[in-house]
This record gives sequence, C-alpha cells and structure tokens, in this order.
Amino acid sequence: MCEIKNPSSVLLSDDRTENPPGTVVVASMEGTRPILVELQALTTLSVFGFPKRTANGIDFNRLTLLIAVLEKRAGMALGNQDVYMNIVGGIRINEPALDLGIILCTASSFKNMPIPNDVIVIGEVGLTGEVRNVNMIEKRIKEAEKMGFKTCIIPESNKKLLKENYKLDIIGVKNIIEAMKFLGLK
Repeated sequence: MCEIKNPSSVLLSDDRTENPPGTVVVASMEGTRPILVELQALTTLSVFGFPKRTANGIDFNRLTLLIAVLEKRAGMALGNQDVYMNIVGGIRINEPALDLGIILCTASSFKNMPIPNDVIVIGEVGLTGEVRNVNMIEKRIKEAEKMGFKTCIIPESNKKLLKENYKLDIIGVKNIIEAMKFLGLK
C-alpha cells in the first residue's frame, strides 16, 4: 500500500478539455480533507410509462428529491425522462454539498448544454430551491484553486463570510435559478 498525496488528481480525468453535457466537478469533504470529484448525469426520454432513476455513488432518495426540486422550482419537465447519476471513480459520497452539482449536471444533460470544464460547484439545495451554506468552504475553494479551476459557484451565504482572496472567480448564488442562469442553463 502507498499513500495517495492528492486524491483529487486521481479522481479527476487527466483530460478535461472535452466536456460533454451532463458533467460537473464538485468539492466534497472526506473528514477534514477536500476531495474533488466529477459527477455525470444522463437524461433520456423514457421508453416506458414510468421513468427510471439510477444513482451510483450518491443516495437514491436524494437524487429523486433533487429531481423534484428541479422540476418544481426550475420548471424543468423531467417526468418523462430516465435520469442516471454517477460519481466517477466508483466512490460513494453522502454529503449535501454535492446537491447543487447534481442539479446543474442533470439540467446540463437535459438541455444538452455543457458546463465549462473550469467551473467547480459547491452547495446544498433545499426544497424551495435555495442554495444553503456548507462547512469548510475555504478548504474546498483552496483545493479547487490548487487543481486549476477558474470559477467556483458557491452559496451566497458562504461568499459573504470568506476572509481570504482567491485567484479564481467566486460566484455566490442564492438559489438554483441564479446558478442555472449563470451557466446559461435557464
């Protein structure tokens, strides 16, 4: 066994120049260590009357809840769509800070519009579509900065509390609509 000094570099694809719709990088925490992972979503018209939902690496119930929020709060008609969600690398993460990434990569797949590959997303999403603050935001942003990301979308409530200056653009959003508009998904 050998130590992995930077797990984010192992979990992220070496070549992120091609960025298809339905992918986004999110910042998670494993204990006190930030880990960047890629989320992938695929939406496709259901051939049967009951749309299929599949979650690989995240909680299935959380996925269905976030799809409902996307439908109700953003007006995205996913009721006839199969939705598949995956965390690249085969790891399992149960953290609400991935919520905004799940919402945005699902919308990206549905609209068939890619999210820029230099964008990272962090934020918990509530039932009303609000983007709620997350813990250890500075560590997450520093990891994103270290990995070369240019833009970080975070909760507005977290942005107000930042004490340091960062090299990347930090975009604070109050709800999923603001995040979707920033990325051209709404």
